[in-house]
Amino acid sequence: MDNIYNATIFRSIVKNDQTVTIQGTFEAEALRILREVPGLTVSDKPLRERRGADARVTFAGRETPIVVEFKRTVNAGIVWQVIHQTRLLPGNHVLLVAGHTTAQARDILRDHGISVVDGLGNVHLELPGLLIHIEGRRQPKGSQTLPAPTRLRGKAGLAAQALLVDPAREWQVATLAAVAGVSTALAHRVLTRLEREGIAAHEGAGPNRVRRVVNPTALLDLWAEEHGDRPRRTLAYLLAQTPRQVMEQLSQRLEANGIAHALTGAAAASLVAPFVTAVPVVDVWVEAIAGEDDLFEATGATPAGEGHNVVFLQEKNDAPLAFRERTHGTCVVNRFRLYADLLRDPRRGREQAEHLRKELIQF
Repeated sequence: MDNIYNATIFRSIVKNDQTVTIQGTFEAEALRILREVPGLTVSDKPLRERRGADARVTFAGRETPIVVEFKRTVNAGIVWQVIHQTRLLPGNHVLLVAGHTTAQARDILRDHGISVVDGLGNVHLELPGLLIHIEGRRQPKGSQTLPAPTRLRGKAGLAAQALLVDPAREWQVATLAAVAGVSTALAHRVLTRLEREGIAAHEGAGPNRVRRVVNPTALLDLWAEEHGDRPRRTLAYLLAQTPRQVMEQLSQRLEANGIAHALTGAAAASLVAPFVTAVPVVDVWVEAIAGEDDLFEATGATPAGEGHNVVFLQEKNDAPLAFRERTHGTCVVNRFRLYADLLRDPRRGREQAEHLRKELIQF
């Protein structure tokens, strides 16, 4: 079933005089959020017979027991705690009520059959014979969806990638800082946050304390959600017979001229985890200090608008090049950076990202 539903599904239910009622005992904040859902009748009365359920949804003469979980904030990392908890429950349907949820967290919940209602107006309630899906309002300007002290972007994102590259390792703060090239204070804040969200755990105390990643799936989802690049894009055209030749020439010529780089997007994916798709444009991250003229001179490419087959990507620093790999004689971004880049590619990028994750990352 498609992940995107039209809210008119809910309106048609109301028009046919088929009301939706949810009865149970809820936390005060959860009750307030549920009562804001248009057309949903909420009865704050305990069930006579719970049988493992917290509430009951009544619709069209059918009653469905549900388990209700409440969280203040749910992101792509915390969502895996919810999934793990619900796997331990009996066969009841689960409804997550939250003050804030992220788009990726809601996607993961739907993929695992968990309904969600949040304080931003997002609703996805899917039960036997019932489907309500409403897209919520945007977060007001100036507010934060995730009040976490250390988001996994910039240098904090480098620490997250270091953990992903070697998820089975036992990490001390100083070691993580050295590998990621960040301060020990930042490495400590990252590890503390991951412990708080159940993604990492510690053993020992004092100078002997080590941390390890216990849920790399959640770490990857959280980093991919938060890291957020806004690269400068330089469009170019490089004469070659095939996309593979474009990749090879770009990498060889950039390397020969001492310009640090790494292929990404569909081009890199075609080398490390081939997928049935064309590669009309080759995306390549290049070091931040390289000027446009330097790139054109080094590669033999020419400036282009329409009809370009190369995009040079640059950030304010060289974070996108961290932990880059070499395959088939070509520099490519690390597999986790590639996954995140593909997710943001509108050209079937999500399909390619999921293929890469299944075939190469495997968590």
